Order: sequence, then C-alpha cells, then structure tokens
Amino acid sequence: MSQKIQALGKLALVPVVQIEESNDAIKLGKALLDGGLPCAEITFRTESAAEAIHSITASLPEILLGAGTVLTISQAEQAVDAGAQFIVSPGFNRKVVDWCLERSVPVMPGVATPTEIEMALDSGLNILKFFPAQALGGVEMLKAIAAPYGSVKFIPTGGINAQNLAEYLKIPAVFACGGSWFVKSYLISAGNFSEITRLTKEAVSIVHQCRDLRGNP
Repeated sequence: MSQKIQALGKLALVPVVQIEESNDAIKLGKALLDGGLPCAEITFRTESAAEAIHSITASLPEILLGAGTVLTISQAEQAVDAGAQFIVSPGFNRKVVDWCLERSVPVMPGVATPTEIEMALDSGLNILKFFPAQALGGVEMLKAIAAPYGSVKFIPTGGINAQNLAEYLKIPAVFACGGSWFVKSYLISAGNFSEITRLTKEAVSIVHQCRDLRGNP
C-alpha cells in the first residue's frame, strides 16, 4: 500500500467534491484545511475538474488530492497531469485500472458485487470503493459482502451523511468513507466556505469519536 493511500486510511474520510468554477478550488481547499481534513476527491463531473486539481495542487500541496468519477483513460491522464495523486472510479473499468497500475498511480475502482471484488483482486487491488453504498443496502449489505474477503478494505460512498457516518466507520472492513454532505456544490457556488469548514469539523469529530471507541490511534 502506498503512503498516499495509507494517509487516506488515517484520515478515514474523503470529501467528494464537485466544483463548477475552478476559481473556487483554492477557497475550498483552505476551508477543508481549516476544518482539519487535508484531503479531497475532485470529481470529473464538471469541465472544471482538471483545472481545480491543478490549482489546489499548486497552491495547497499539503492536501492529499485525488480525482473521482474517472470513466476514461483520457480523464485519468488529465487528472494525473493536473496533479492528482490517486484515481477513483464509480465502477470497475479494466482499461482505467490497467492504465493506472502500469504507471504506479493508486487507483480505487468502484464495486457493488462479489464478481467485481474478485475482478479487482485479480488485478492486485484490495482497497475498493463500495458504490452507491446506501442504495445497495447500506451498512448491512457492506458487512455481508465484505465477510468473504478478509484482505479487502472498502471506501463506502453514496448516501453517507453525518447521521450514518459512524455506523460505517465501525465496520472493520471500512478503510475510509467518501461523502459530499459537507462539501455540497451549492455551498461552494454560494461562497459559503465558513459553513463547509463548520460541517467538516463536525464530520472530523465523528471520525475521532469512532477511533476512540475502536481504540485506534
């Protein structure tokens, strides 16, 4: 496991961010830092994604930054060229996975079934995105699907919020959780970065409480 991915596991929470205007990227990064969470996954759901990644990487190198919703090799190339340190995809795309592995770029593809988990294992991957977590059955489904795969850790994403975050983090197979409730695009577009910082602090507090209960450092 690379040091970058180990760092994600220690933080245990990944902001899944959709940025409409790249000019907001640095402000968002500072809001996350002020909230105690030096990482983010910028999704390729907007045309501003690559530029936003470049801006944050250049100005705030202390943030561990990745690219999400990566569907093609072209997007993976754009992301890495812009400074993304890891790649996340909603599903298991063999071409994207192979491209990343050939270049030693950490990649966490999405899985929803045992078949997809075994495809990822066959590629040498054991940290996988579980998506869309809540729609697939939430905590109980993740516990069930994780049970046969003791070497696999999951990053559940999709439908996670302040109310259910702790329940996911209590699952031993959970490496980290991905969430967008504290970095909603409307908060970014409205320039309400103080609220993003407040919600981030609240989320980080939940992470710390769960660590204390599990006896983790």
